[in-house]
Amino acid sequence: MRFILYSGVRAWYRIGAMRCPYCNSTDSRVTDSRPDIEDAIIRRRRVCNQCGAKFTTVERVQMRDLLVRKNSGKVEQFDREKLRRSIKLACRNREVSDDQIEKLVTSIHRRLETETIDDAVSSGTVGQMVSDSLLNLDPIAFVRFVSVYRKFSRIADFKKIINQIPEIDDDSDTASVCALPKTSLF
Repeated sequence: MRFILYSGVRAWYRIGAMRCPYCNSTDSRVTDSRPDIEDAIIRRRRVCNQCGAKFTTVERVQMRDLLVRKNSGKVEQFDREKLRRSIKLACRNREVSDDQIEKLVTSIHRRLETETIDDAVSSGTVGQMVSDSLLNLDPIAFVRFVSVYRKFSRIADFKKIINQIPEIDDDSDTASVCALPKTSLF
């Protein structure tokens, strides 16, 4: 159940009630809420009133539904988790934290929502945003991602992309992530 306040009038209504992952009950209560990652998302700690299990839900602003147009012509729903998995795979065994990956995913998602006119963005646009962001975050992760994204088949492909990477100061411990756009949401 969600509580809404309309000009001093209280109203209760049920919107796609949150289901307990253990017993599938829709009867739970929020015990703790806290903003996370620059106030872009809210984590809510919940307790199921039926089985007593504790679980966490995440709430984030979604400006519009995005579709991704694949090279094959197929169109599918934009999937943050799929994006996160591919970035996480590229960053595997690198010194990139989960927070950095989450910020990168949020940055790319927000840029797609605010900078694109059409609801269906090309997979090439998404891939280019990920490539550019990974180059700033971790050059090795960049090479890993690009080798899969561009379907490298020869060693020369790796040499060519590595030669295009600008020299980066290896003494620097700070990795930059695409900045979130300045909107009223943050």
